[in-house]
Amino acid sequence: MAFPWGALLTTTLLFLVAFSLPNVHAENNTNIYNKKGELRKHRPAFAPTGWKKAQATFYDGDSKSFGGACGYDDVVKDGYGLDTIAVSSVLFKDGQSCGSCYEIKCTDSSKGCKTKSPLLVTATNACHGCTPEHLDLAKPAFLKIAEQKAGAVPILFRRVACKKKGGIRFTITGNPHFNLVSVGNVGGAGDVNQVQVKGDKKIKHWTNLKRNWGQKWQTDVMLQGETLSFKVRTGDGRHSISPKIAPSDWKFGQTFEGKNFN
Repeated sequence: MAFPWGALLTTTLLFLVAFSLPNVHAENNTNIYNKKGELRKHRPAFAPTGWKKAQATFYDGDSKSFGGACGYDDVVKDGYGLDTIAVSSVLFKDGQSCGSCYEIKCTDSSKGCKTKSPLLVTATNACHGCTPEHLDLAKPAFLKIAEQKAGAVPILFRRVACKKKGGIRFTITGNPHFNLVSVGNVGGAGDVNQVQVKGDKKIKHWTNLKRNWGQKWQTDVMLQGETLSFKVRTGDGRHSISPKIAPSDWKFGQTFEGKNFN
């Protein structure tokens, strides 16, 4: 009986071709495994913390002053509205908590509370004379939950996810040798603990920006002439990449909108 040389040759060729082809699936998915070879898990969305007792007071100001220690030039234009609070130095953490969101409930109508319905507020300022159990609300926010004459009211508060309309906003100011990037309207955890930038010519790798104060981030890297991408990481470890949102002919003072966490 004749040996099936043709079948053997075909099988051998198929075997060689299969092993010579690039493993596209493996190459495109190496980032889904951690150093132990285990599948990476996506970080879950920010979850609310437990309720805590505190006292709420208020302070006067306007949209351009309520951004205070966080560096928000105008809390309304920056996407936060007037429902904002100033937090203690402990909660402020040298600006790290700027942009974090809280739910507040006034708890005792006999002490001046108008409603027990929760109010969503954003940390945009620091109250250096406050304790962690004392939140100083912007006056418009305070008047939504309590009578002005009360002055101070008992509340419950908890940290919650921020829900924002539109994308993260990046405003670039400064000069060719010093760039200051203001980051605002951040969803999810809301607080930002890392900002990186990348261009398309000389700056082809992610470059860290340094916190100047609040949510203003600086770099002396020459950014002009580059098409800019930004990467933002919030306090819960999640990150958002906004690719090529600023064209190469961008100008100082312009604001660009990127991908949000919502």
